[in-house]
Amino acid sequence: MNTIDNEKMKANSSEQAGNSADMNENSDHLNESGNSAGSRGASSESGDQSKTQEQELNSGNKKDDEAASSDQAGQQAADEKDEKIAQLEEELQKTRDSMLRKAAEFENLKRRTQKEKEHIYDEARAASISKFLSIREDLKRSIELSREKNVDKGFHDGLKMLLNNFDRILEEYNVEPVEETGVPFDVDKHDAMLTQPAEDDSVESNTVLQVLEPGYMMGDRVIKHAKVIVSQ
Repeated sequence: MNTIDNEKMKANSSEQAGNSADMNENSDHLNESGNSAGSRGASSESGDQSKTQEQELNSGNKKDDEAASSDQAGQQAADEKDEKIAQLEEELQKTRDSMLRKAAEFENLKRRTQKEKEHIYDEARAASISKFLSIREDLKRSIELSREKNVDKGFHDGLKMLLNNFDRILEEYNVEPVEETGVPFDVDKHDAMLTQPAEDDSVESNTVLQVLEPGYMMGDRVIKHAKVIVSQ
């Protein structure tokens, strides 16, 4: 009985010792696993930090590149804008110069057209008036004859009144007779029909001695040359 009990006690002690060894072994294994896991965790954490830093560095570089690219694009856009503005200003200046030239050409055309119109009008008016100038000469000759022949005074005065009215109409059209004697001969106003010595020695040569037929001027325009006798 005692022997059996002793063997059981030994067996239990041996089993307990085995269990204790197993527990120690398991504990060591767990410690090794924990240490290994901790090591791997630390290594993983270090790798993650390195990766994060690399990502941050890459992100920073990317932002710098994007900023540089944005600045370059902005500068290029500004340059293109300045170039476009300069081009538009040049085109505007050309358009302005063209308009000024055309305006000047138009003003010159207006002045030229106005002068041509005035010239045509003066020519037509001079041509029309010239047709009536012979009537004035006929009236003057009739007045001279009536005076020489001692015709009726009323008739003579009537002729003079007609001549005065005729001269007043010519004056309204700025027409004046060229019939003055004793003035220098002017080729623009006179036609020399004859040259002869002057009776007065004090008279210079090329002086109008007598007007055979009066001339006429309309303003500065000669519409008929006077026919004159000139001193030698």
